[in-house]
Amino acid sequence: MNSIVGLSAVFLLTLATGYFVAQEFAYVAADRSALKEQAAAGDAAADRALRVTSRLSFMLSGAQLGITVTTLLVGFVTEPALTPLISPVLTAAGVPEAAIRGLSVALGLVIATTVQMVLGELAPKNLGIARPEVLAKWLSRSTLAYLAVAGPVIRLFDAAATRLLRRVGVEPVEEIEHGATPEELSRIIAESEASGDLSQRLSDLLERALEFGDRTAEDVMVPRPRVVSLRAGRPASDLLDAVRTAGHSQYPVLGPDGDVVGVTGLREWIGAPSHDVPIERISTAPLLVPTSLPLPELRERMRVAGGGPACVIDEYGGLAGLVTMEDLAEELVGELMDENDPDAAAAVEQGDGTWDVPGTLRLDEVERATGLRLPESEDYETVAGLVMARLGRLAEPGDEMTVPLVPDNHLLEDDGDGPGDADVVLTVLEVQRRVPARVRLTRRVADPAVTGGETR
Repeated sequence: MNSIVGLSAVFLLTLATGYFVAQEFAYVAADRSALKEQAAAGDAAADRALRVTSRLSFMLSGAQLGITVTTLLVGFVTEPALTPLISPVLTAAGVPEAAIRGLSVALGLVIATTVQMVLGELAPKNLGIARPEVLAKWLSRSTLAYLAVAGPVIRLFDAAATRLLRRVGVEPVEEIEHGATPEELSRIIAESEASGDLSQRLSDLLERALEFGDRTAEDVMVPRPRVVSLRAGRPASDLLDAVRTAGHSQYPVLGPDGDVVGVTGLREWIGAPSHDVPIERISTAPLLVPTSLPLPELRERMRVAGGGPACVIDEYGGLAGLVTMEDLAEELVGELMDENDPDAAAAVEQGDGTWDVPGTLRLDEVERATGLRLPESEDYETVAGLVMARLGRLAEPGDEMTVPLVPDNHLLEDDGDGPGDADVVLTVLEVQRRVPARVRLTRRVADPAVTGGETR
């Protein structure tokens, strides 16, 4: 009879341990947003589960208390409950009398530990991870009741643990943060793409959206040397000539000192009283923004201003470049090509690890398009800037140099090369306005005896 009572006690205590383990994992893994939606729809159990998650640290302390107490009680009950059952079996098996007592205790502990691990730990843990919201709602009523009854004891242990941590310079955190930093989100996106949960296109779009907030007007602007501008004092007919030549719809108007005095376009030209009037007469006030303006704020200012281009002003007050809504859209969805783009701006794959890219392509765009992560520096941000920084002079067609690939490149992982075992040969194909306009990138496995640098 005593053995039956003892076995029943072990079984019930193991179930109690499983209850607290299920609590612990279910409320940590539960999706709060899903519970909020269900609670808003009138689900009382979801509302109770949310009340538990709002005191998550307190609930975890209560679960740990329950697990500790029930586990200790299982160990206390196991020996008197199982030893009388195991001893006769060992005697019948011919085990010496002197060893029966110790062996019975050891076997009892092994059996109890196995049952405790499977039924009291692993099974409820896996259930809590697999069905967190369902389990959280199912346990919510009993969990709130348990926390109310055991609350004073839980607070006592919590206070002792908090004081101990503060003594060693650690400030306890009351609640677990459910948010994620941009870096963590980026890692989640990469892992989801690798597992097949996200397509590459959707992954790229999400990555671009995360990076959008970190970029500034200077990062996306068309630099001044590539901006087609009009001069104040010239007739409005110059605008039509610019449209025929460049194909754009709006242009900045510069004064005699080079400062921006307005922005004009086809709409203003159509409404002009005469095409011989000075071009500044049909211009609108320009939207002037600093180079350091973050893209989200820039987008909002451009929206409020009517969607026209923003003139980016440098620290000296001069025009640094121009940003259009198309430039902002390309930061999110990639290169947008139309009939006004004379040359393909995107990277063109030639095969065998070779790509032809525009010199104006930013290094992060190169990595996105080709998978080749080139060395970055504050001194440059484009392929052309990298080439000229390495050359130390103006580039000429045919110039070549070798640069190492930056570690953590996924191409390096694909073929097993170490971070320093692969590099890229940059070959200048075309030069315009004294800077590289087209550059060929050729990936190769580096010869350890050869160091990177200019080869010609």
